[in-house]
Amino acid sequence: MTEHPPRRLPNVLITGTPGTGKTTHANQLFEALQATQSEDDEVKWEHINVGDEFVKNRGCHSGFNEEWQSWDVDEDKLLDELELVQVPGGKILDWHTCDIFPERWIDLVVVLRCDHALLWSRLEKRAYPLAKIQENNTAEIMEVVLMDARESYAEEIVVELKSESPEEVEENVARIVAWVEAWRKDHS
Repeated sequence: MTEHPPRRLPNVLITGTPGTGKTTHANQLFEALQATQSEDDEVKWEHINVGDEFVKNRGCHSGFNEEWQSWDVDEDKLLDELELVQVPGGKILDWHTCDIFPERWIDLVVVLRCDHALLWSRLEKRAYPLAKIQENNTAEIMEVVLMDARESYAEEIVVELKSESPEEVEENVARIVAWVEAWRKDHS
């Protein structure tokens, strides 16, 4: 493993069951953090939608799975592609899986949670197949992503946030921005 200089900005992982609002949070967080940057900053914030964009665009998959309407991710390729991208920091990683990323990459893990009835409704609106809705709903009820995060990362960097309304999204983004500001002061 190559030693890299310390990150100038933290890497934030926003994770949760599909439908909990990861991309909405990541987009709003990206906009809020971008607004705090100056043109002189060497490292710029970047939102990486791992599943929908990065995996597809970087070829980190073995094809599209019609049954599940998603890419079959090649985790080794994905980690190889992300290895250098994450080094300078300033990455907002947005994905439903959290436990594959090395702990050294991540400074904050935000696990979004949502009431299972609301989640079901959100996934129906996306026209997910019934089996996929059921699997994701069960995963949310059983706290699968939260448990994965707690097993994979230090307790102090994992935060669980409720994501059921636009007001909660706004509050969550403000909370993460405050955390980033504190991180930057601690690491300057």
